[in-house]
Amino acid sequence: MAAEPSADASAAAGRLGRRRGPLTLTLAGFAVLAYVLDQLTKWWVSSTMTDGQITQVFPPVLSWHYIRNSGAAFSIGENVTWLFTIVMAAVAIGIVVQARKLGSVWWSVAMGMLLGGALGNLTDRLFREPSFGMGHVVDFIALPNFAIFNVADSAVVGSVILICILTLKGIPFGGKVPPADAATVDSAAAERPDV
Repeated sequence: MAAEPSADASAAAGRLGRRRGPLTLTLAGFAVLAYVLDQLTKWWVSSTMTDGQITQVFPPVLSWHYIRNSGAAFSIGENVTWLFTIVMAAVAIGIVVQARKLGSVWWSVAMGMLLGGALGNLTDRLFREPSFGMGHVVDFIALPNFAIFNVADSAVVGSVILICILTLKGIPFGGKVPPADAATVDSAAAERPDV
């Protein structure tokens, strides 16, 4: 017969459940922020610039260079646009599915930025010319000797950097081990005889 969960374990599960709501809202907030900024800036560039136009912003460090990219960073994979559409859709679905396991504010921020960036470029792939699922992404942020990118790309790169930092610092996706579980581990270790 299985043992019933202790009161401490039930309380810890309740605290974790109450915490997931704000974490999900954090993820959604950062996703919406990244997505809206990306789409607004792409709309602004598309409506005020012509394809290939370069506008100096802070020369020689920053300029707007309007291009439509069928590939990934550095125009890699220009002939397999549909593959990027599938990958971005899979990433977005994966993040939404995993969101219920979040236990850390910083992981929520990272996943929100990643989701917003993926959805921003996915929107271009689905709804921009030349066709559904094969659309070209609007890129316009140009730095010297670097790829031309957009806000969605920046959100994705920022999220990857944050994920690397969280991983190196040992912060798990699900958050820290609840104190009740830590106490159970400590009591089990105390009961074990020394060898």
